[in-house]
Amino acid sequence: MDISRNKLGLQGKDTVDVLNIKTDSTQLADILRQREGFFTGYHTAGSKWVSVLLDGTVQLDEICGLIDMSYEETASKAIKQAIRPPKEWIIPSNPKYYDSVHAFDKVEEINWKQGKGIKKGDTVFMYIGAPVSAVLYKCVVTETDIPYHFQRKELTITSLMRIKLLKKYDPEEFTFDRLKNEFDIFAVRGPRGIPDSLSKALNA
Repeated sequence: MDISRNKLGLQGKDTVDVLNIKTDSTQLADILRQREGFFTGYHTAGSKWVSVLLDGTVQLDEICGLIDMSYEETASKAIKQAIRPPKEWIIPSNPKYYDSVHAFDKVEEINWKQGKGIKKGDTVFMYIGAPVSAVLYKCVVTETDIPYHFQRKELTITSLMRIKLLKKYDPEEFTFDRLKNEFDIFAVRGPRGIPDSLSKALNA
């Protein structure tokens, strides 16, 4: 927008171009406002907003980075999910419903129950329940939102994802006891993110 300089507390009544940007924290917004070219967000509510002067005072590459931040801060949940970087998950498998121990004996890709929040490009580590009780596979998600309907007692599946095998683990390597004692994972009941320490161990 273009506004009068005096509305930003600057000298003069001529107009200047400014851009309103939402930061990811009040702390960052406060730091920026102390610098030349940044002001309290003009005609915006909330302490995370700042107005940036577009006269060359602030370098273009910094403004572009702030625009990216603002986009992520103001985007819908669906857009945030679409633009987020790939993520690592640990997902459960119950051998009572599917012979997951031998899932990749003859193929490299299989369809699997899609976990909430998982998207194409994510990495999933498959944890096989009792009596195995260990992580056996590292896979990459190659496709999501495959229509499917299955219901049996407490198990309901409405969509599938396709996963491709990247690595197999020895059943004695990432046991439930190790997950619990070394990485503070006390249950694997649904898709969940993993701590950095476990990620390093699994990707070693």
